[in-house]
Amino acid sequence: MDLQLSGKRALVTGSTAGIGFAIALELAREGALVTVNGRTPEGVAAAVARLRKEVPQAEVGGVAADLSTAYGAEALLRQCPATDILVNNLGIFDPVPFEQIPDSEWLRFFEVNVMSGVRLARHYLPAMKAADWGRIVFISSESGINPPAEMVHYGMTKAAQLSVSRGLAQTTAGTGVTVNAVLPGPTRSEGAAAFFGKLAAEQGVSFEEAERRFFAEARPTSLLKRFIEPAEVAALVTYVCSPRSAATNGAALRVDGGVVPTMC
Repeated sequence: MDLQLSGKRALVTGSTAGIGFAIALELAREGALVTVNGRTPEGVAAAVARLRKEVPQAEVGGVAADLSTAYGAEALLRQCPATDILVNNLGIFDPVPFEQIPDSEWLRFFEVNVMSGVRLARHYLPAMKAADWGRIVFISSESGINPPAEMVHYGMTKAAQLSVSRGLAQTTAGTGVTVNAVLPGPTRSEGAAAFFGKLAAEQGVSFEEAERRFFAEARPTSLLKRFIEPAEVAALVTYVCSPRSAATNGAALRVDGGVVPTMC
């Protein structure tokens, strides 16, 4: 299927690894002009080089900017003032008991996971509306509707992304612009793999056994019974970014492996 993305400009935040990189890779394969983003010049350069190796014909650039602050967002916007597609992928997580989460962490999680996307959308959305075409995608999580007890602050930010996404979508009525959220379930990103690798070592079991225990005990409702691969998330996101998804707007689209045990 031709997703009609050739020549479209796409910015993917937090895209030097994990789900973000997988999204950037899939968009590049479809012919989009991709800008990757990360905090450090070294990380961005490595991601750009990797993308060019994977897709030799791709037009790829990169911007190093820390989007956890308004200053960082402004730095990115100076270097990337316009885009057709914005994928707000940047996010952090950290399992911490609720009683041990200080105010500073609640605020940090909100700045990184929510305000990074809010600031960029506020800049790009008016131009998209003026052009009568654009795509904004928030990478939320099944945790946004199924808050995890082990990281309540993370779940809060993912629920906030769903609210922001739906609210912005309502401002696009009658235009060619769409705003959607995609909700991955537990995904085998580099960060998750490192966390579970450490957990497996502490428990004296293999990674595979730690994964089995996680889905048996912590996420028993999963129908997939394994970690989702970043490419599996990227496939859905790439479609949502395409002109073919014109009738999908204001949606919360789950690619969660069936973790959330509801039909809607």
